[in-house]
Amino acid sequence: MSKLRFVTLILFWLVPYFISATPSSNIVLGGERLTQYLPLLADKKVGLVVNQTSMVSKRHLLDVLIVNDIEVKVLFAPEHGVRGNAGAGEHIKNGTDIKTGIAIQSIYGENKTPPEALMQSLDVIVFDIQDVGARFYTYISSMHYMMEAAAKHGVHFIVLDRPNPNGMFIDGPVLDLRFQSFVGMHPIPVLHGLTVGELAMMIKGEGWIQNAQNLDLTIVKTQGYQKHMSYSLPISPSPNLPNDVAIRLYPSLCFFEASAMSLGRGTDFPFQQIGHHLIKLGEHTFRPESRPYAAPSPKLEGNILYGLDLREDTTKGLSLSILLNAFAQFSKNDERFFTAPNFMDKLAGTDKLRLAIEAHHTEAEIRQTWQAELLTYKQLIRPYLLYPNDF
Repeated sequence: MSKLRFVTLILFWLVPYFISATPSSNIVLGGERLTQYLPLLADKKVGLVVNQTSMVSKRHLLDVLIVNDIEVKVLFAPEHGVRGNAGAGEHIKNGTDIKTGIAIQSIYGENKTPPEALMQSLDVIVFDIQDVGARFYTYISSMHYMMEAAAKHGVHFIVLDRPNPNGMFIDGPVLDLRFQSFVGMHPIPVLHGLTVGELAMMIKGEGWIQNAQNLDLTIVKTQGYQKHMSYSLPISPSPNLPNDVAIRLYPSLCFFEASAMSLGRGTDFPFQQIGHHLIKLGEHTFRPESRPYAAPSPKLEGNILYGLDLREDTTKGLSLSILLNAFAQFSKNDERFFTAPNFMDKLAGTDKLRLAIEAHHTEAEIRQTWQAELLTYKQLIRPYLLYPNDF
Protein backbone atom coordinates (compact mmCIF):
# COMPACT_ATOMS: atom_id res chain seq x y z
CA MET A 1 0.00 0.00 0.00
CA SER A 2 1.32 3.46 -0.87
CA LYS A 3 2.16 5.89 1.91
CA LEU A 4 -0.34 8.40 0.52
CA ARG A 5 -3.15 5.85 0.53
CA PHE A 6 -2.29 4.76 4.07
CA VAL A 7 -2.44 8.37 5.34
CA THR A 8 -5.71 8.93 3.49
CA LEU A 9 -7.25 5.89 5.17
CA ILE A 10 -6.24 7.11 8.60
CA LEU A 11 -7.66 10.58 8.00
CA PHE A 12 -10.88 9.11 6.68
CA TRP A 13 -11.52 7.06 9.80
CA LEU A 14 -10.56 9.88 12.19
CA VAL A 15 -13.29 12.21 10.92
CA PRO A 16 -16.14 11.14 13.32
CA TYR A 17 -16.94 12.58 16.69
CA PHE A 18 -14.08 12.67 19.19
CA ILE A 19 -15.00 13.19 22.85
CA SER A 20 -11.52 13.50 24.30
CA ALA A 21 -7.94 13.02 23.20
CA THR A 22 -7.28 9.86 25.22
CA PRO A 23 -9.43 7.30 27.07
CA SER A 24 -9.46 7.03 30.85
CA SER A 25 -6.79 5.15 32.84
CA ASN A 26 -4.03 2.84 31.61
CA ILE A 27 -6.31 0.47 29.77
CA VAL A 28 -5.17 -1.70 26.85
CA LEU A 29 -8.17 -2.37 24.63
CA GLY A 30 -8.72 -5.76 23.04
CA GLY A 31 -8.02 -4.29 19.61
CA GLU A 32 -4.64 -3.01 20.79
CA ARG A 33 -3.47 -6.52 21.71
CA LEU A 34 -2.44 -7.37 18.15
CA THR A 35 -0.43 -10.46 19.05
CA GLN A 36 -3.59 -12.02 20.49
CA TYR A 37 -5.65 -11.94 17.31
CA LEU A 38 -3.54 -11.23 14.21
CA PRO A 39 -2.36 -14.86 14.09
CA LEU A 40 -6.03 -15.93 14.08
CA LEU A 41 -6.65 -13.83 10.96
CA ALA A 42 -3.60 -14.74 8.90
CA ASP A 43 -4.51 -16.33 5.55
CA LYS A 44 -8.21 -16.02 6.41
CA LYS A 45 -11.10 -14.24 4.68
CA VAL A 46 -12.29 -11.73 7.24
CA GLY A 47 -15.48 -9.73 7.82
CA LEU A 48 -15.51 -6.76 10.20
CA VAL A 49 -18.41 -5.47 12.30
CA VAL A 50 -17.09 -1.96 12.89
CA ASN A 51 -17.93 1.72 13.08
CA GLN A 52 -16.11 4.97 13.89
CA THR A 53 -15.25 3.73 17.41
CA SER A 54 -13.21 0.79 16.10
CA MET A 55 -9.90 2.50 16.72
CA VAL A 56 -6.62 0.84 17.59
CA SER A 57 -4.69 3.66 19.22
CA LYS A 58 -4.88 6.33 16.48
CA ARG A 59 -5.69 4.01 13.58
CA HIS A 60 -8.89 2.35 12.55
CA LEU A 61 -8.98 -1.44 12.87
CA LEU A 62 -9.46 -1.70 9.11
CA ASP A 63 -6.22 0.19 8.49
CA VAL A 64 -4.36 -1.98 11.00
CA LEU A 65 -5.51 -5.17 9.34
CA ILE A 66 -4.74 -3.95 5.83
CA VAL A 67 -1.17 -2.97 6.68
CA ASN A 68 -0.73 -6.38 8.30
CA ASP A 69 -1.80 -8.09 5.07
CA ILE A 70 -5.09 -9.41 6.44
CA GLU A 71 -7.67 -10.07 3.72
CA VAL A 72 -10.75 -8.05 4.71
CA LYS A 73 -13.62 -9.07 2.44
CA VAL A 74 -16.56 -7.09 3.84
CA LEU A 75 -17.51 -4.38 6.34
CA PHE A 76 -20.77 -5.06 8.19
CA ALA A 77 -22.68 -1.83 8.92
CA PRO A 78 -24.82 -1.68 12.12
CA GLU A 79 -27.19 1.14 13.11
CA HIS A 80 -25.61 4.53 12.31
CA GLY A 81 -23.43 2.92 9.63
CA VAL A 82 -19.77 2.01 9.28
CA ARG A 83 -18.76 5.64 9.77
CA GLY A 84 -21.29 6.36 12.52
CA ASN A 85 -22.83 9.27 10.61
CA ALA A 86 -26.37 7.94 10.00
CA GLY A 87 -29.20 9.05 12.25
CA ALA A 88 -31.04 6.80 14.70
CA GLY A 89 -33.34 4.46 12.80
CA GLU A 90 -32.08 5.72 9.45
CA HIS A 91 -31.91 3.15 6.64
CA ILE A 92 -28.42 1.71 6.16
CA LYS A 93 -27.55 0.86 2.57
CA ASN A 94 -25.30 -1.79 1.10
CA GLY A 95 -22.46 -0.42 -0.98
CA THR A 96 -18.73 -0.11 -1.37
CA ASP A 97 -16.31 1.76 0.83
CA ILE A 98 -15.04 4.56 -1.39
CA LYS A 99 -11.63 4.65 0.29
CA THR A 100 -10.75 0.97 0.17
CA GLY A 101 -13.12 -0.60 -2.34
CA ILE A 102 -14.25 -3.11 0.29
CA ALA A 103 -17.92 -4.14 0.18
CA ILE A 104 -20.30 -2.77 2.84
CA GLN A 105 -23.16 -5.02 3.93
CA SER A 106 -25.96 -3.54 6.06
CA ILE A 107 -26.97 -5.48 9.17
CA TYR A 108 -29.56 -2.92 10.28
CA GLY A 109 -33.20 -2.62 9.30
CA GLU A 110 -34.43 -5.39 7.03
CA ASN A 111 -30.93 -6.87 6.67
CA LYS A 112 -30.17 -7.98 10.23
CA THR A 113 -28.72 -11.30 9.02
CA PRO A 114 -26.09 -11.33 6.23
CA PRO A 115 -26.79 -13.21 2.98
CA GLU A 116 -25.96 -16.92 3.02
CA ALA A 117 -23.51 -16.63 0.13
CA LEU A 118 -21.57 -13.89 1.88
CA MET A 119 -21.27 -15.85 5.12
CA GLN A 120 -20.09 -18.91 3.19
CA SER A 121 -17.24 -16.84 1.75
CA LEU A 122 -15.83 -15.93 5.18
CA ASP A 123 -13.59 -17.70 7.68
CA VAL A 124 -13.66 -15.14 10.51
CA ILE A 125 -15.83 -12.25 11.71
CA VAL A 126 -14.31 -9.63 14.02
CA PHE A 127 -16.61 -7.51 16.18
CA ASP A 128 -15.06 -4.28 17.49
CA ILE A 129 -17.65 -1.66 18.48
CA GLN A 130 -17.93 0.49 21.59
CA ASP A 131 -21.10 -0.24 23.59
CA VAL A 132 -22.59 1.88 26.41
CA GLY A 133 -24.04 -0.88 28.60
CA ALA A 134 -27.77 -0.30 28.05
CA ARG A 135 -29.94 -3.17 26.77
CA PHE A 136 -31.70 -1.00 24.18
CA TYR A 137 -28.46 0.20 22.54
CA THR A 138 -28.70 -1.82 19.34
CA TYR A 139 -25.07 -2.71 18.64
CA ILE A 140 -25.46 -5.72 20.94
CA SER A 141 -28.53 -6.81 18.97
CA SER A 142 -26.46 -6.70 15.79
CA MET A 143 -23.80 -8.76 17.55
CA HIS A 144 -26.47 -11.34 18.42
CA TYR A 145 -27.50 -11.80 14.79
CA MET A 146 -23.89 -11.92 13.57
CA MET A 147 -23.02 -14.55 16.18
CA GLU A 148 -26.00 -16.62 15.08
CA ALA A 149 -24.95 -16.37 11.42
CA ALA A 150 -21.39 -17.33 12.35
CA ALA A 151 -22.60 -20.36 14.32
CA LYS A 152 -24.74 -21.51 11.40
CA HIS A 153 -21.93 -21.27 8.84
CA GLY A 154 -18.96 -22.39 10.93
CA VAL A 155 -17.35 -18.93 10.93
CA HIS A 156 -14.99 -18.08 13.80
CA PHE A 157 -16.34 -15.08 15.78
CA ILE A 158 -13.83 -12.82 17.54
CA VAL A 159 -14.79 -9.99 19.90
CA LEU A 160 -12.19 -7.31 20.57
CA ASP A 161 -13.45 -6.27 23.98
CA ARG A 162 -13.85 -2.72 25.29
CA PRO A 163 -14.85 -1.24 28.68
CA ASN A 164 -18.47 -0.55 29.49
CA PRO A 165 -18.79 3.14 30.55
CA ASN A 166 -21.84 2.18 32.63
CA GLY A 167 -20.33 -1.13 33.68
CA MET A 168 -20.49 -0.48 37.42
CA PHE A 169 -24.30 -0.61 37.33
CA ILE A 170 -26.79 -3.47 37.13
CA ASP A 171 -30.33 -2.11 37.34
CA GLY A 172 -33.78 -2.01 35.82
CA PRO A 173 -36.36 -4.61 34.85
CA VAL A 174 -35.11 -7.84 33.28
CA LEU A 175 -36.58 -8.25 29.80
CA ASP A 176 -39.66 -10.45 29.53
CA LEU A 177 -39.24 -12.35 26.25
CA ARG A 178 -42.83 -11.52 25.32
CA PHE A 179 -41.50 -8.00 24.69
CA GLN A 180 -38.42 -9.07 22.76
CA SER A 181 -37.44 -6.76 19.87
CA PHE A 182 -34.37 -5.26 18.25
CA VAL A 183 -34.15 -2.79 21.17
CA GLY A 184 -34.22 -5.70 23.61
CA MET A 185 -33.06 -9.16 22.50
CA HIS A 186 -31.99 -10.81 25.75
CA PRO A 187 -33.41 -11.45 29.25
CA ILE A 188 -31.04 -8.97 30.87
CA PRO A 189 -31.67 -5.74 32.82
CA VAL A 190 -31.71 -2.27 31.26
CA LEU A 191 -28.24 -1.72 32.71
CA HIS A 192 -26.67 -5.15 32.30
CA GLY A 193 -23.18 -4.48 33.68
CA LEU A 194 -21.39 -6.50 30.98
CA THR A 195 -18.84 -5.75 28.31
CA VAL A 196 -19.68 -6.91 24.79
CA GLY A 197 -17.21 -9.76 25.27
CA GLU A 198 -18.90 -10.94 28.46
CA LEU A 199 -22.32 -10.62 26.84
CA ALA A 200 -21.14 -12.62 23.81
CA MET A 201 -20.01 -15.41 26.16
CA MET A 202 -23.39 -15.31 27.87
CA ILE A 203 -25.31 -15.39 24.58
CA LYS A 204 -23.40 -18.53 23.62
CA GLY A 205 -23.37 -20.10 27.06
CA GLU A 206 -27.09 -19.63 27.69
CA GLY A 207 -28.04 -20.82 24.21
CA TRP A 208 -29.71 -17.55 23.20
CA ILE A 209 -28.80 -18.10 19.55
CA GLN A 210 -29.45 -21.08 17.30
CA ASN A 211 -26.55 -23.55 17.05
CA ALA A 212 -24.87 -21.83 20.01
CA GLN A 213 -22.93 -24.98 20.84
CA ASN A 214 -21.28 -24.85 17.40
CA LEU A 215 -20.01 -21.28 17.66
CA ASP A 216 -16.24 -20.88 17.76
CA LEU A 217 -16.00 -17.77 19.97
CA THR A 218 -12.86 -15.91 21.00
CA ILE A 219 -12.80 -12.89 23.33
CA VAL A 220 -9.70 -10.70 23.32
CA LYS A 221 -9.89 -9.12 26.75
CA THR A 222 -9.16 -5.52 27.66
CA GLN A 223 -6.19 -5.32 30.04
CA GLY A 224 -6.22 -3.15 33.15
CA TYR A 225 -10.00 -2.71 33.25
CA GLN A 226 -12.18 -3.11 36.33
CA LYS A 227 -15.93 -2.57 36.47
CA HIS A 228 -15.80 0.20 39.07
CA MET A 229 -13.58 2.35 36.84
CA SER A 230 -14.83 5.54 35.29
CA TYR A 231 -14.13 5.23 31.56
CA SER A 232 -14.32 8.26 29.28
CA LEU A 233 -14.98 7.25 25.68
CA PRO A 234 -12.44 8.77 23.28
CA ILE A 235 -14.94 8.78 20.38
CA SER A 236 -18.70 9.30 20.37
CA PRO A 237 -20.39 5.89 19.99
CA SER A 238 -23.30 7.34 17.97
CA PRO A 239 -24.43 10.75 16.68
CA ASN A 240 -26.77 11.49 19.60
CA LEU A 241 -24.41 10.45 22.38
CA PRO A 242 -21.77 13.13 21.80
CA ASN A 243 -20.13 13.19 25.23
CA ASP A 244 -19.78 11.48 28.61
CA VAL A 245 -22.79 13.31 30.09
CA ALA A 246 -25.13 12.01 27.38
CA ILE A 247 -23.75 8.48 27.78
CA ARG A 248 -24.30 8.65 31.55
CA LEU A 249 -27.87 9.96 31.21
CA TYR A 250 -28.84 7.71 28.29
CA PRO A 251 -30.14 4.73 30.35
CA SER A 252 -32.49 7.00 32.31
CA LEU A 253 -33.62 9.24 29.46
CA CYS A 254 -34.12 6.74 26.64
CA PHE A 255 -37.65 6.02 27.89
CA PHE A 256 -38.58 9.54 26.76
CA GLU A 257 -38.27 8.25 23.19
CA ALA A 258 -41.74 6.75 23.69
CA SER A 259 -43.17 10.00 25.05
CA ALA A 260 -44.43 13.30 23.66
CA MET A 261 -41.26 15.06 24.82
CA SER A 262 -38.07 15.89 22.97
CA LEU A 263 -34.74 14.56 24.22
CA GLY A 264 -32.80 17.26 22.43
CA ARG A 265 -32.26 15.41 19.16
CA GLY A 266 -31.60 18.03 16.52
CA THR A 267 -29.61 20.24 18.93
CA ASP A 268 -26.03 20.45 20.18
CA PHE A 269 -26.97 18.62 23.38
CA PRO A 270 -29.03 15.48 22.68
CA PHE A 271 -29.78 13.32 25.72
CA GLN A 272 -28.84 16.28 27.91
CA GLN A 273 -32.09 18.25 27.83
CA ILE A 274 -35.79 17.51 27.66
CA GLY A 275 -38.66 19.74 26.67
CA HIS A 276 -42.09 20.25 25.17
CA HIS A 277 -43.85 23.18 23.52
CA LEU A 278 -47.04 22.94 25.60
CA ILE A 279 -46.04 21.46 28.97
CA LYS A 280 -43.30 23.49 30.64
CA LEU A 281 -41.12 21.46 33.00
CA GLY A 282 -38.76 24.42 33.40
CA GLU A 283 -37.55 27.69 31.94
CA HIS A 284 -34.79 26.21 29.83
CA THR A 285 -35.54 26.57 26.09
CA PHE A 286 -34.25 24.93 22.91
CA ARG A 287 -35.40 24.39 19.33
CA PRO A 288 -34.82 21.05 17.53
CA GLU A 289 -33.78 21.41 13.90
CA SER A 290 -33.09 18.84 11.20
CA ARG A 291 -29.49 17.62 11.19
CA PRO A 292 -28.73 15.18 8.36
CA TYR A 293 -26.24 12.95 10.19
CA ALA A 294 -27.74 12.98 13.68
CA ALA A 295 -31.45 13.83 13.52
CA PRO A 296 -32.94 14.12 10.01
CA SER A 297 -36.48 14.58 11.41
CA PRO A 298 -36.28 15.31 15.16
CA LYS A 299 -39.36 15.21 17.34
CA LEU A 300 -41.10 18.61 17.67
CA GLU A 301 -38.85 20.01 14.97
CA GLY A 302 -38.93 23.80 14.66
CA ASN A 303 -40.82 24.41 17.92
CA ILE A 304 -39.44 26.37 20.84
CA LEU A 305 -39.45 23.86 23.68
CA TYR A 306 -39.47 24.52 27.40
CA GLY A 307 -37.94 22.11 29.84
CA LEU A 308 -34.82 21.07 31.72
CA ASP A 309 -31.12 21.54 31.00
CA LEU A 310 -29.48 18.37 32.33
CA ARG A 311 -25.87 19.10 31.44
CA GLU A 312 -25.02 19.60 35.12
CA ASP A 313 -27.23 16.76 36.33
CA THR A 314 -25.35 14.22 38.46
CA THR A 315 -27.59 11.22 37.73
CA LYS A 316 -25.69 7.93 37.54
CA GLY A 317 -26.98 4.49 36.73
CA LEU A 318 -30.75 4.22 36.24
CA SER A 319 -32.99 6.91 37.72
CA LEU A 320 -36.74 7.25 37.22
CA SER A 321 -37.17 10.62 38.92
CA ILE A 322 -37.03 12.78 35.77
CA LEU A 323 -39.43 10.44 33.96
CA LEU A 324 -41.91 10.31 36.86
CA ASN A 325 -41.86 14.08 37.32
CA ALA A 326 -42.50 14.65 33.63
CA PHE A 327 -45.37 12.15 33.60
CA ALA A 328 -46.92 13.86 36.63
CA GLN A 329 -46.82 17.25 34.89
CA PHE A 330 -48.49 15.86 31.77
CA SER A 331 -51.15 14.12 33.87
CA LYS A 332 -51.83 17.32 35.79
CA ASN A 333 -52.49 19.09 32.49
CA ASP A 334 -54.54 16.22 31.02
CA GLU A 335 -51.98 15.71 28.25
CA ARG A 336 -50.98 12.30 26.91
CA PHE A 337 -47.43 11.44 27.92
CA PHE A 338 -46.75 7.99 26.41
CA THR A 339 -47.47 8.56 22.73
CA ALA A 340 -45.94 5.19 21.80
CA PRO A 341 -46.88 2.83 24.67
CA ASN A 342 -45.89 -0.31 22.76
CA PHE A 343 -42.42 1.13 22.14
CA MET A 344 -42.15 2.07 25.81
CA ASP A 345 -42.84 -1.55 26.71
CA LYS A 346 -40.15 -2.72 24.29
CA LEU A 347 -37.62 -0.29 25.77
CA ALA A 348 -38.52 -1.38 29.30
CA GLY A 349 -38.73 -5.05 28.30
CA THR A 350 -42.05 -5.27 30.10
CA ASP A 351 -45.37 -3.43 30.36
CA LYS A 352 -45.11 -3.37 34.16
CA LEU A 353 -42.98 -0.21 34.26
CA ARG A 354 -45.37 1.82 32.10
CA LEU A 355 -48.43 0.56 33.97
CA ALA A 356 -46.82 1.40 37.32
CA ILE A 357 -46.00 4.91 36.13
CA GLU A 358 -49.54 5.38 34.86
CA ALA A 359 -50.81 4.18 38.24
CA HIS A 360 -48.70 6.93 39.90
CA HIS A 361 -46.51 4.52 41.88
CA THR A 362 -43.43 5.99 43.54
CA GLU A 363 -39.92 5.31 42.33
CA ALA A 364 -39.21 3.23 45.44
CA GLU A 365 -42.29 1.10 44.79
CA ILE A 366 -41.37 0.60 41.15
CA ARG A 367 -37.74 -0.24 41.83
CA GLN A 368 -38.76 -2.88 44.35
CA THR A 369 -40.57 -4.84 41.62
CA TRP A 370 -37.38 -5.88 39.86
CA GLN A 371 -35.04 -6.56 42.79
CA ALA A 372 -35.64 -10.33 42.92
CA GLU A 373 -34.95 -10.67 39.18
CA LEU A 374 -31.71 -8.70 39.58
CA LEU A 375 -30.48 -11.08 42.28
CA THR A 376 -31.14 -14.05 39.98
CA TYR A 377 -29.43 -12.27 37.09
CA LYS A 378 -26.33 -11.49 39.15
CA GLN A 379 -25.94 -15.19 39.87
CA LEU A 380 -26.53 -16.08 36.23
CA ILE A 381 -23.73 -13.85 34.91
CA ARG A 382 -20.99 -15.07 37.25
CA PRO A 383 -19.53 -17.72 34.89
CA TYR A 384 -19.18 -15.08 32.16
CA LEU A 385 -17.49 -12.24 34.06
CA LEU A 386 -13.98 -11.41 32.81
CA TYR A 387 -13.09 -8.39 34.94
CA PRO A 388 -12.97 -7.52 38.68
CA ASN A 389 -16.35 -6.22 39.84
CA ASP A 390 -18.51 -5.46 42.87
CA PHE A 391 -21.48 -7.57 41.77
